[in-house]
Amino acid sequence: MKSVFLLFPAALGLLAAPAAAQSRHPFSSRDSVTKQGYTLVFINLDSALAPVTKQRMTDAFFKVYPLEAKRFNPKTRRKVTFFVNPAYTGVAATDNGLVDYNPTWLREHPEDIDVVTHEVMHLVQAYPPDSAPGWLTEGIADYARYVYGVNNQAGNWKLPDYKAGQRYTNSYRITARFLVWLGQHGHPQLVNQLDAAARTRTYSPGIWQQKTGKTLDELWAAYAAQPAVQLTYR
Repeated sequence: MKSVFLLFPAALGLLAAPAAAQSRHPFSSRDSVTKQGYTLVFINLDSALAPVTKQRMTDAFFKVYPLEAKRFNPKTRRKVTFFVNPAYTGVAATDNGLVDYNPTWLREHPEDIDVVTHEVMHLVQAYPPDSAPGWLTEGIADYARYVYGVNNQAGNWKLPDYKAGQRYTNSYRITARFLVWLGQHGHPQLVNQLDAAARTRTYSPGIWQQKTGKTLDELWAAYAAQPAVQLTYR
């Protein structure tokens, strides 16, 4: 499965969309749950959304978001809104505390619960604009999906085997597998360091050599030469 996730789609006007959409939509529901100091507001405009899917998305949020926050950004926002939006035609998009979900995708891929894990990691990342390359941003989000995912195996989601011609700039799962490999080959803190640098606008291409002793291209060459990695899925 090839998933497409969009980060920070400012042009969508997401901040105002839920309230306005609710007011004119023939079906809508709004629930708010607070646990562990975090609040999830769940707005649904799809009458066909299965209650079990909604509950599983909610459960996933309260399972993974605190873990991602604890590891990467304890100061992340405490209130998040999920918006199941029939007008949205992507898979999911995250911006400013709001996660937009395509209900058609949720119906057709009911086991893809860890779309939640990927998207809320973007909230934890909270990178300023242009503070890190997009391939790394999405690679770290899929890395978090791999590490903290609650249903990846049933959702038929996995990190792809290395193939000749791949590059770290391919983003998403390809980059995520490279990050997992780095963690298992002498650099267990590197993802944390890259994430922190992006959030504080201190990321630069030189950080790879600074933290590992090798350039990014040298690290990728070592990975391509011996790409074996131990992977487990929940």
